[in-house]
Amino acid sequence: MSKKLNLDDSIIREARAAAGNIARELQKMIDVHTTVSVERTVARLFGVDGVDATGIPLPNVLVDQVHAEGELGRGIAFWLGNAMVYYNDSARAIAEEVGKGNINLLEIPLQDSDEVRRTVDRQAEASARMIRNKRMERSDLMKKVGLGQKPYLYVIVATGNIYEDVVQAQAAARQGADIIAVIRTTGQSLLDYVPYGPTTEGFGGTYATQENFKIMRKALDETGKEIGRYIQLVNYCSGLCMPEIAAMGAVERLDMMLNDSMYGILFRDINMLRTFIDQHFSRMINAFSGIVINTGEDNYLTTADAYQEAHTVLASQLINEQMALKSGLPEEQMGLGHAFEMNPDMEDGLLWEMAQAQMAREIFPKAPLKYMPPTKYMTGNIFKGHLMDAMFNLVSVTTGQEIQLLGMLTEAIHTPFMHDRYLSIENAKYIFNNARHLGDEIVFKEGGRMQKRASRVLSDAHSMLKEIEKIGLMEAIERGMFADIKRSRDGGKGLEGVIEKDDNYYNPFYHIFMDRGVSE
Repeated sequence: MSKKLNLDDSIIREARAAAGNIARELQKMIDVHTTVSVERTVARLFGVDGVDATGIPLPNVLVDQVHAEGELGRGIAFWLGNAMVYYNDSARAIAEEVGKGNINLLEIPLQDSDEVRRTVDRQAEASARMIRNKRMERSDLMKKVGLGQKPYLYVIVATGNIYEDVVQAQAAARQGADIIAVIRTTGQSLLDYVPYGPTTEGFGGTYATQENFKIMRKALDETGKEIGRYIQLVNYCSGLCMPEIAAMGAVERLDMMLNDSMYGILFRDINMLRTFIDQHFSRMINAFSGIVINTGEDNYLTTADAYQEAHTVLASQLINEQMALKSGLPEEQMGLGHAFEMNPDMEDGLLWEMAQAQMAREIFPKAPLKYMPPTKYMTGNIFKGHLMDAMFNLVSVTTGQEIQLLGMLTEAIHTPFMHDRYLSIENAKYIFNNARHLGDEIVFKEGGRMQKRASRVLSDAHSMLKEIEKIGLMEAIERGMFADIKRSRDGGKGLEGVIEKDDNYYNPFYHIFMDRGVSE
């Protein structure tokens, strides 16, 4: 994609450097803490799954037992590894006995520390090999079956019943969808546990469980082979179980995860520190498993004005990029988010949308940008709504977006019908085909409206980042600098699940995921 906006590269460099410093300061705090969800993730990666007799997930049973005694600062890997050496048994078998009340991890005699470390490392290596194999399996299937043309057509299913979701997802794939996102049931982000097994009851979406991931992955693989196109699967790696869901997605070969550094803080009132720690480990897992993350800057424009606050989107994208790099996530796996959300009654709104989309493309040339449809101003007039979506599709193909979440005729009115998806896919395919190379053929007027607009947004984002560099990201959020929403650093849900690490804390996956790449 050629550069059309004549953006000042020095300002881009300074803005990115400021974002890097913001992420670096935050990382100091992340590095000395863990959370109950990080430790449950370690247990899951050790093979712990299932529920006890009362329905409590076994990862919660294990971690809660240790956390209640104030000993989680050493890491669940140590306590689980110590039990594995003492009983000469698997992590899952031990978890089941803990769930039955037969074992207390803290009452087991301490074993030889070197043997415990070797046992933990062997288990972690085995899990890493399994995830590596899933990544290679994905790569092989993509090459063998093939992918659709970019921008990929991304549609949602949200029935609440995983088996009904499968029917709708397969229909959408046959109609031309490249990516299926299973919307998560309302409120799951606030659950401090992951439900177990297949589910058929959800409101506004379907529960994210490992079994549901498995069911949908199998269905999309079957349909992909049938139609000759690999269908990518998306779910939500966010909320109080962010890293656990990342691990489940890695095991079941999901392709994308909604995974933002600030979304849970701003829009779900989850504690800042809890979110920042959890997003770091979740992104390490996504990086290692080859999962593309989708960030949530598009949501800012549902609570703030898209024209006035466009610079906050860019500032957040740069922060998300730098925090992702801290987790070892390459730019090619950063589906940075933005949205087509200008007031449709604004004069020249299409120019401002195109300038914003082009700016994102030029500043993040390697990122598979995720572009969101108009929602804030979507109307019950389905004909006007269809036109709004068409303009959104035109901007996307012209500016080289890669992940296109399709707008629906009845967006935000009810869960979209199957025919709504069909019409949305037809709309996008028509415009993408007819304007496939439009962006290659046009240039923007030197010193014109679009160049001036993009330069102003970049300058405002640069100023914002320099201010945040001075005060810190937590203070910026407390002031409401993003999405016009204020959150307290000591407030929100989940703070009680944040633990300061002991000097002898150990999590074997930090080393494995950060220090070892995966060759394709």
